[in-house]
Amino acid sequence: MLRHTSQMISRSHKMRFGAEPRDGGTRFKIWAPKCKSMRLKIKGRRTLLELEAQDDGWHRLDVDGVEPGALYKYVLPDDSEMPDPASRHQPDDIHSYSEVIQPRDYVWTDAQWEGRPWEEAIIYELHIGTFTEEGTFLAAIDKLDHLATLGITAIQIMPLAEFHGRFNWGYDGAMWFAPDSTYGRPEDLKAFIDAAHGQSIMVFLDVVYNHFGPHGNYLPAIAPIFTKKHKSPWGEAINYDGADAAVVREFTIESALYWIIEFNFDGLRFDAVQAIADDSPTHILEQLASRIRAARSHRHTHLILENAANQETWLRRNSDLEPVHYTAQWNDDVHHLLHAAATGENTGYYADFDNLEERCDKLGRALAEGFAYQGELKPHEGMKRGHASAGLPSTSFVVYMQDHDQIGNRIKGDRITELANEDAIKALSAVYLLSPQIPMLFMGEEWASAAPFPFFSDLPVKLRDVVRKGRQEDLKGTPEYEDPGKPNVEEAVDPTSPKTFASAKLDWQNLASEHHASWLAHYRALIDIRKMEVIPRLVGQEGFASRYEILGPNAVLVSWNMGDGSVLRLYANLDNDAKGDIPAVLGRPVHLEGFADQGRLGPWSVLWTVEV
Repeated sequence: MLRHTSQMISRSHKMRFGAEPRDGGTRFKIWAPKCKSMRLKIKGRRTLLELEAQDDGWHRLDVDGVEPGALYKYVLPDDSEMPDPASRHQPDDIHSYSEVIQPRDYVWTDAQWEGRPWEEAIIYELHIGTFTEEGTFLAAIDKLDHLATLGITAIQIMPLAEFHGRFNWGYDGAMWFAPDSTYGRPEDLKAFIDAAHGQSIMVFLDVVYNHFGPHGNYLPAIAPIFTKKHKSPWGEAINYDGADAAVVREFTIESALYWIIEFNFDGLRFDAVQAIADDSPTHILEQLASRIRAARSHRHTHLILENAANQETWLRRNSDLEPVHYTAQWNDDVHHLLHAAATGENTGYYADFDNLEERCDKLGRALAEGFAYQGELKPHEGMKRGHASAGLPSTSFVVYMQDHDQIGNRIKGDRITELANEDAIKALSAVYLLSPQIPMLFMGEEWASAAPFPFFSDLPVKLRDVVRKGRQEDLKGTPEYEDPGKPNVEEAVDPTSPKTFASAKLDWQNLASEHHASWLAHYRALIDIRKMEVIPRLVGQEGFASRYEILGPNAVLVSWNMGDGSVLRLYANLDNDAKGDIPAVLGRPVHLEGFADQGRLGPWSVLWTVEV
């Protein structure tokens, strides 16, 4: 791991799509096979310029005298106007002029930064718009000291692709190359990443390549971006395997490379890849991983999946224990099991973990092997789910107690501190933060923030009722809907309201209180232990290196053979009642949460030991 240096460089990535500044001018390029002609409108010039149409659907034009900062639009044959679908910046929102950006204008100070090994990752998921009161890239820089002191080694930013309006979770992005202008300019994002690297913190970006947002996507008017061959939860699927799919695939790959190379992100998290349909001989996910890794072979680059199908294939390692395709996957199974134990919620997707005896077996299995469901029938889905995963090293999985989905997909967007008692939450945090799987916190969790994180999306007036009703329908599939003691979906906050967005702003002022400071101390202590006792033992850990034993309802013993030859053990009782007849404690205790003595584990007690 190499740290911040004063050496300064500029970097850019030559791309096939978008406006490219050249000496004395700009080359404009747009793929529009549905249009016989395309014209260019430059703000401040009266005359429209005709682009040169190519036989392959591309339209190109070199224009002298157009420099970075110039604003432009494209004009279709019917005289309608559109921004550049590959715009690098939309200074006045999604329908406005696109701005010509010169990536070499930003001078980086992280020339010697090579990232960090995956085993060192302690991830902090955040949303730029709510992480600070200002909600900007530059304001987030001021919080990096807090994260560094906490012990965070990686930040994962929720999606940034340009969306309509003033606020959005990010999953409604419609322009895959433009960081949303509400957060600042592209160089502001670069400054944030540069500053994070100066603190030895990696930065990952959540990207969405399974759909476009419901408003602001101009591509269907000019190109076959969608296909009727496949359906997705959002309608027609993105065309990854039909006619003209080669350019669509390249558009997606170039977007991923753009974020990685031009912005110097240390990795990407790919949203809901189970919704990406591709029957071609080489799946787009395989091509993405291959192209990204080839472009960044000189440094650590980490690729993370969200994949509800729990496919082991994408996570396989080679003979050197390096990822063949993807580094790790978010592990919802562990989250659901921990949450169900702490809260007692047993409806919606938590119904898959309701039976106490089965829950305990699945908890041990998920902690030891990754997936709780490895081909068995999942009751609430009515289908078999998952692949065998015991052959993967523990670091193939990202584990967490909270994330944006599991908080936001609740009627009020409430955090676990509103649902479970302090002993239970501290036990859960001790389990996941010291697990050999890679831990991830959700912003504010470290001080038990009371700020909710409900879903929010600023959309045109004509779409707001549709989104409100759609949101209520979505919430019917969540754990609260069938629980008579929980709010009704009609009580959900309005996702299109600025008040909902404002409510999600982190309550940093609460850090000064004794209650929240004690939570922060708890998290810092656990992260310190992880760095001393767990991370050094992860390198070289192989698959088939774990086993588990059921100790009673919600109580398990899990053992891992670590890469350095030691054995890491977890004795956990995630229950309101004490457990007796616990096997003899082996190894040196490294952390105890709760009570353990003479063959007994107290309620909500977690003991970690290391045997060398």
